[in-house]
Amino acid sequence: MYKTHACGLLRPEHVGQRVSLAGWVNRRRDHGGLTFIDLRDRSGIVQVVANPDTSPEAHQILEDVRNEWVLQVDGTVQRRPKDMENPALPTGEVEIEADGIHVLNQALTPPFAINEETEVDEMVRLKYRYLDLRRQRLQYNLELRHQVIKFIRDYLDERGFWEIETPILFKTTPEGARDYLVPSRVHPGEFYALPQSPQQLKQLLMVAGVERYFQIARCFRDEDQRGNRQPEFTQLDLEMSFINKREDIMDLIEPMYTEMVEKLVPHMRIFQSPWPRLTYVEALERFGTDRPDLRFELELADVREIVRDSDFNVFKQVLSNNGTVRGLNARGCGSYSRKDIDELTAYVKEFGAKGLAYLILDEDGSVRSPIAKFLTEEMLENLKTRLSAKPGDLLLFVADQAEVVNESLSRLRLLIGDRLGLRDPDILAFCWVVDFPYAFWDEEEQRWEPSQHLFTSPLPEDIHLLDTDPAKMRGTQYDVVLNGDEVSGGSIRIHERELQERIFKLIGLDPEVARERFGHMLEAFEYGAPPHGGIAAGLDRLVMIMAGEPNIREVIAFPKNQAARDVMADSPSPAEAEQLEELHLRLIDKK
Repeated sequence: MYKTHACGLLRPEHVGQRVSLAGWVNRRRDHGGLTFIDLRDRSGIVQVVANPDTSPEAHQILEDVRNEWVLQVDGTVQRRPKDMENPALPTGEVEIEADGIHVLNQALTPPFAINEETEVDEMVRLKYRYLDLRRQRLQYNLELRHQVIKFIRDYLDERGFWEIETPILFKTTPEGARDYLVPSRVHPGEFYALPQSPQQLKQLLMVAGVERYFQIARCFRDEDQRGNRQPEFTQLDLEMSFINKREDIMDLIEPMYTEMVEKLVPHMRIFQSPWPRLTYVEALERFGTDRPDLRFELELADVREIVRDSDFNVFKQVLSNNGTVRGLNARGCGSYSRKDIDELTAYVKEFGAKGLAYLILDEDGSVRSPIAKFLTEEMLENLKTRLSAKPGDLLLFVADQAEVVNESLSRLRLLIGDRLGLRDPDILAFCWVVDFPYAFWDEEEQRWEPSQHLFTSPLPEDIHLLDTDPAKMRGTQYDVVLNGDEVSGGSIRIHERELQERIFKLIGLDPEVARERFGHMLEAFEYGAPPHGGIAAGLDRLVMIMAGEPNIREVIAFPKNQAARDVMADSPSPAEAEQLEELHLRLIDKK
């Protein structure tokens, strides 16, 4: 080994010891006759000094080195003079007096600073990701990710779960997102699919008698990218047999996350424990979304009945077309200018809203608004009451179909929360969302579309609605939402062939197609499949939030960019003609 100690772990108790260190030059400084460097490895930084009087050769080498050179340093730990200690460093009370320096590798000047947190274009960072990962923030993120996964493994092992790997090459069963397909050389014209989730396989493990399974699973989905989505991602996949209610899973997962936060990020605070449980309908009514951020209030309010008889044509037309009108109180924003409100209006238009009505409540109790003249005094007072408004508040309204109103106002709520500083990154507001509609009607496809996946069981008390009123049927699924992001989702599964075939029929899946895609599942259910359920937890999103990062690329070692490209390796890339021939593939020019 080139090192006997880690740079960042040296303390006053090591004074007088001979050590060998190895790492990167974080910074170099000339102080008169002495040369100092900060030597960095993943544990941290320690100061190294070379005295030309006692170690002229080491001093000469340090005069030549530059940032990011890789060195081995031999020397003695000594205390820094009291007036030269650095309280900002854990090693700030000591330094290494070097008597031997060995250059293990030189380095070109990096394209961006590694020893400080500066703004760097993300494309440059991703192109030189191996340099980006040297930076302290990214090193912390990688370590936190490791600790989260280790915690999960230990937690589940103590509770009788087995970690079992499932295939990466599996059968394509198109549903949900698009599959990534892998052509087979030995079976011309046939393809494997990379798993979007090990859903079928974990259910088959329950049929196999495993009873308690988990996996840190790699999953792949060919879908458009965004800040919390990647084409390949990691999830905790978990399944349990002989459970008949969602609380069996919820009572396992909630304390796991709670203990994880307490142990790994003690500076963070869980907002409420036990976690709140919201029904899907309640979440939409209060927050406009089934992924609510509970760190702050500013809840939405239905004001249809208050404004139904108003003279404001926008409200009247929307309500006559079975639309809705909902409002949001931007507390303390009554000083917003017309320009500020125009910016908010442009923002909600991005999500389908046609406009944004508003009322400004001045400190003297008066109301200012272009729509105030269309509302009676009674209506204005009722709106104030409904939105718990006070002088200095700004009341915002969207009128449209429910989906547009909910989407635009839920997004606006988050924007206002950010502007008011209400979304504290050190608060973790977990909640459960339950009682989702089992399926939604797809007008374009003229069929029912499951709200989760094909193998989710309806609530037992709603199964009788399957053939008569599917719109009222609720599923057994449950989501974990954290600070406005869905970080886990699961359900009680179907374990009987007859019910599974009825669900296939509901969604319009031809029986022959169902047998071709899922025949192995249907057959397995006839061999004594136990009742079972599980959950899948997105680890990238969870670590992202625990690390306080804006997107999951910051907690993945080698992520793709927003266009799903690996700019470091320049992938995807063309295949050789010989490779395509071996796979029995021919490319077609779309032009």
